[in-house]
Amino acid sequence: MSYLRYALLRVAQALVVVLLAYVLTFLVITVLPGDAVTNALRDPQSGLSEQDIAKIVSYYGLDQPVLLQLWLSLSRFVVGQLGFSLQSNLPVTQVIAGSLPSTLVLAGSALLVSIVFAVAIAYGSQYAPGAWLRNALRSVPSFFLSVPNFVIGLVLISWFAFQLHAFAVIEPDSPVATFFAAVTLAIPVSAPLAEVLIANLDHESRQEYAIVARSRGLSQAGLFARHLVKPSLLPAVTMVALVVGELLGGSVITETIFGRDGIGVVVQKAVTTQDVPVLQAVVSLAAVVFVVVNLIADLVSPLLDPRISLRTTSTKARTATELVPA
Repeated sequence: MSYLRYALLRVAQALVVVLLAYVLTFLVITVLPGDAVTNALRDPQSGLSEQDIAKIVSYYGLDQPVLLQLWLSLSRFVVGQLGFSLQSNLPVTQVIAGSLPSTLVLAGSALLVSIVFAVAIAYGSQYAPGAWLRNALRSVPSFFLSVPNFVIGLVLISWFAFQLHAFAVIEPDSPVATFFAAVTLAIPVSAPLAEVLIANLDHESRQEYAIVARSRGLSQAGLFARHLVKPSLLPAVTMVALVVGELLGGSVITETIFGRDGIGVVVQKAVTTQDVPVLQAVVSLAAVVFVVVNLIADLVSPLLDPRISLRTTSTKARTATELVPA
């Protein structure tokens, strides 16, 4: 199977997943008891007249069958029209665009910090002096996973903001505050990355090429950097794509704790005020980001490791492409 065909199939699958995610989100919101959109429009605080309400109802097709509403919503989503916020009367794209940069900075910083944590833990689990220290480092990922995200954030704020005065809570977008927010988000995210790296380093360090390299006097750092890192990175690349969902979900809590004006605040307000167009757009865009990142990982994996071959496997339910060791 050629790489081009494999890539096209993966892209087609990604498009199907995004569309199904949007349809599922729409149907879940639609079948919820009560008409959230109409209730929000007729709220006296909205300041909308009956004529304005009639225009909005017509725009969203709320007086039409559900399938027609879905078709209108899906056709607009495909071309990037996400509707209007029921609370601010602004385009949803404008509402999201105003908060998206803060979330991207936080998520990107957290991803970098989590990779640094994972590599440091994995390296220490192999080469730290003393068996007790190596064993302790191997238990760190489990500890990271057991501590709730909001607890980490509150502890960091208490220590570094209130006691050490490293940053001011009234300036949540400052570089120092962003760093500690990224650490809060990165600690649980780094745990699965570290576990995957530790497992693969254990496997690769037992291979013949690693034994030969050590017998020739290669230092531990040199062995790690020149021979063990590259073959251990491929599963980690896949894991990085998977933890994007945790980054997106954790950013909502982290932004609330640190008072950052990001997508988390937008979601919180949309849920509180039943702003259905904003909520549906955020969930759908999160699905798009998750699918795109995983698609990139699938497309990059065969290029990183020549031992990967491509083949198509058929099942009764569907046809899927798989990465299999050559």
